[in-house]
Amino acid sequence: MSVIMTLQVSGDPAGAERYAAENQEAMRAIVDGAVEHGLIAHRFYGADGQILVVDEWPDEQSCQRFFAETQPQIQLIMDAAGATGEPHPVFWRKLEMHDDYGWE
Repeated sequence: MSVIMTLQVSGDPAGAERYAAENQEAMRAIVDGAVEHGLIAHRFYGADGQILVVDEWPDEQSCQRFFAETQPQIQLIMDAAGATGEPHPVFWRKLEMHDDYGWE
């Protein structure tokens, strides 16, 4: 069963968006590399002073391998966003709560 990875870091969401708009080819290359490692789904979200990445991966190891290989490119996005602190991913497994709705 797949895992959800969340990564939250303090930073400027507008700075991240500016970087992405100005570097669309680089952003696409990162996503393409992630897909080659098994990425199922991916989104960035922003709130006041916070950036959240939500990914779905087949397993934690696939994400870790991708991140290790792509860290320099990802760091450019974090730098553009003025990210502070070291981002630490959290891997979530789906719980069977018998109340699922959507995503199917």
